[in-house]
Amino acid sequence: MKFLLLLLAFVHFSGWSQNGNIKGKVTFENSESAFGATVTIAGTQKFALVGNNGQFEIKNVAYGSYTLEITSLEAKTKTVNVTLNSPSTQVNISLEKSNDPKALKEVVVKKNSVKKEIISKGFSVNVIETKDAATRNLQTNELLDRSAGVRIRQNGGLGSSVNYNLNGMSGNAIRIFIDGIPLSTYGSSFSLNSIPPALIERIEVYKGVTPAELADDALGGAINVILKKGAKNTLNASVSYGSFNTIQSNFNTTYRDKSGFTVKGSGFYNYSDNDYEVWGRFVYNIAPDGRYELTRAKRFENRYRSYGGRFEAGFTNVKWADNFLIGINVSEDHNQIQHGQFMTRPYKGRFSEADASVISLNYSKKDFLFKKLDFSTNTVFSNKHEVVNDTVKWNYNWNGEKAIGLYGEPVLSYTGAQQGGPTINNISENILSSRSVFTYNLNESNRFIFSNLYYKLDRNEDDLIKPEFQKDFEATFDLQKTVTSLAYEMQAFESRLRTNIFGKFYEQKVNHRKPELVTQNGQTTVVEKITKSATPLFGYGLATSYFITPELMITASAEKAIRLATSDEMFGRPSENVLANPNLKPEQSNNFNVGVQFGPYEISTHKISIAASGFSRNAKDRIVRTSGNRVNDAIQTLPFENLGRTQSIGYEASFNYSFKDRLFLSMNMSKFNSLFKMQFDANGGQLSNYNKQIPNEPFFTVNGNVQYNFKELIQKDSQLSLYYNFGYVDPFATLWIDVVNSKTPAQFVQDLGLSYAFPKKQFVLSFDAKNIFDKQVFDNYAVQKPGRAFYLKLNYTLNKF
Repeated sequence: MKFLLLLLAFVHFSGWSQNGNIKGKVTFENSESAFGATVTIAGTQKFALVGNNGQFEIKNVAYGSYTLEITSLEAKTKTVNVTLNSPSTQVNISLEKSNDPKALKEVVVKKNSVKKEIISKGFSVNVIETKDAATRNLQTNELLDRSAGVRIRQNGGLGSSVNYNLNGMSGNAIRIFIDGIPLSTYGSSFSLNSIPPALIERIEVYKGVTPAELADDALGGAINVILKKGAKNTLNASVSYGSFNTIQSNFNTTYRDKSGFTVKGSGFYNYSDNDYEVWGRFVYNIAPDGRYELTRAKRFENRYRSYGGRFEAGFTNVKWADNFLIGINVSEDHNQIQHGQFMTRPYKGRFSEADASVISLNYSKKDFLFKKLDFSTNTVFSNKHEVVNDTVKWNYNWNGEKAIGLYGEPVLSYTGAQQGGPTINNISENILSSRSVFTYNLNESNRFIFSNLYYKLDRNEDDLIKPEFQKDFEATFDLQKTVTSLAYEMQAFESRLRTNIFGKFYEQKVNHRKPELVTQNGQTTVVEKITKSATPLFGYGLATSYFITPELMITASAEKAIRLATSDEMFGRPSENVLANPNLKPEQSNNFNVGVQFGPYEISTHKISIAASGFSRNAKDRIVRTSGNRVNDAIQTLPFENLGRTQSIGYEASFNYSFKDRLFLSMNMSKFNSLFKMQFDANGGQLSNYNKQIPNEPFFTVNGNVQYNFKELIQKDSQLSLYYNFGYVDPFATLWIDVVNSKTPAQFVQDLGLSYAFPKKQFVLSFDAKNIFDKQVFDNYAVQKPGRAFYLKLNYTLNKF
């Protein structure tokens, strides 16, 4: 009760304070609008970006005298004093153009205010900026893998399936978003493997506790990819080529005229043979007499190809909309499947093909309908199609040859195909996903956020190989999910204290329809068996931060989080060797985070920042893909199961240092336990796995990287950058059973790279050497990833046309 009275007191006190808006126009000396410049109120986190017509506006500012700092890539930094004592104050500012490279450094610092604003809300969050990575041979997943508390689990090379681990929670407990829309909407051909860093503005990684505006059942955290949305006329294109015949290329462009009409286009093409070598105790051939013979071989059917494009047209920064864009997204991929969940038996002739067509509507408007109410909506409809083809009947070894039996004859697969029975299975899905957010800014210090996510999926399967009478008995699935949230954000004590309180309502409805033969009174008829389930649940949470000093912040967050089973977990996904399990229960977890952040603290030309946090995850009915105690080589498909009670407790830390604009050093580490906490089964029997580390989860990782920039070493106004990166993963078990061979060895991988930015920065040439000592790298169920590899990339940028 006291807490509610205190909360109302803050709202009441803030509501009576006098606030106004500071607005105006920023131009260069030649009267050209200073599009993209940043206007910041000194000493605060309030800022505005200058629009295409030179206008800016900073809203909800308390009456008083302030200093405005105006920064731009094309001009010298300028300060202007302004007094606000009325609802609106107008100020016109003229900037002096400059080629001073120091101006660039200052603008980068100001743009980081978006990052700082996100971090200061109290959530356990990493904000990854992609500016430098866009010119290098880095995939988006590699950027994530180098971030504190994040581990990317990938079954091989380019295009292979990916699993995300955040602080001991993994799989579908981690939700992936593109601008707040679930990534699954776009289909497998449009993924974080496919989206290059050049198309991304930033990546927000929320660990454990997820803000209400990302309305979804993200039990263990969320990764929100923010695509570039700038309305400035730009063109960027890049192409890279490297080991294993790997090609990665992309482009993106934006054009906007004076009326606000905006057109955006982007595309990508990726290809790799993925024919890297594999070796060691997890790679062997079975001799005719049944002996296991360790071997070293190249993957022989592991090709991946994907391409896609995105086109948007509409209006930006007009009176009736800040952003109104209608878009279409198309993508396709082809993926050869080299083996099942384990590497014990290679496949030949098993592959999947997928395509997706997506129509989207994005709309946002500040002061929507009336002042102080902001509104945004993202609605996406997609038609996805996937084919899994598996008709080859022979067994093969790692040399790409047919396996030979005891009497010299080729060995037939006992199921008639590489995995299970022969199939040409067509899976069609129609998905509607809509996310809407209303934000009411009561005043500068208080706001309410209402968010709703609606997700509907219709799925049908058609196996072309099955006889017609069997097709009449194919099951169909419908899934509908709604997540509604309400949040209240408050700032107090001159914004030193920030608090976010939220509640979430989850509901999922599943319809499973399966025709069956029923015999009654001697007559057999076809009856459609319909299974329906509805799951309404509530969750809630809180995140808070407090600035002891401007450089020292402490954070704490907690959430009762809910996750509903996905369509793949319940209905299966043949291309990923996932078996169906429609009886999965929702998983629940009590998540806690506490942390401290120091910096960035500047001493002369040195800058240091340090962060550390602890966390716990207490989960019930956790949904995992478990291997149990099975070690049979023939078992290559696994379902998802409810694991019962689990507990993860751990900590992470990161350190960043920079000297001038030349030397950058960063390191981070993460360590946790992830224990199975069910001591007895439903019948009271003792469980042998009680208090054991859950297998197939790397629980101790360390990352570090160093970058050094040489200014004008070869040409005037050029820059040569050198990079070094390392990653360490402690050994972890892949099975429940305690055998030496179930553990991966310790992994220590090192990379080197360099990039050269030509004068005017339009062309950037980069070279990367990955895993330079050709160490074995393992992941899900000890699947080996690529060894030593080299890549060359050319990046081109045109900012004005």
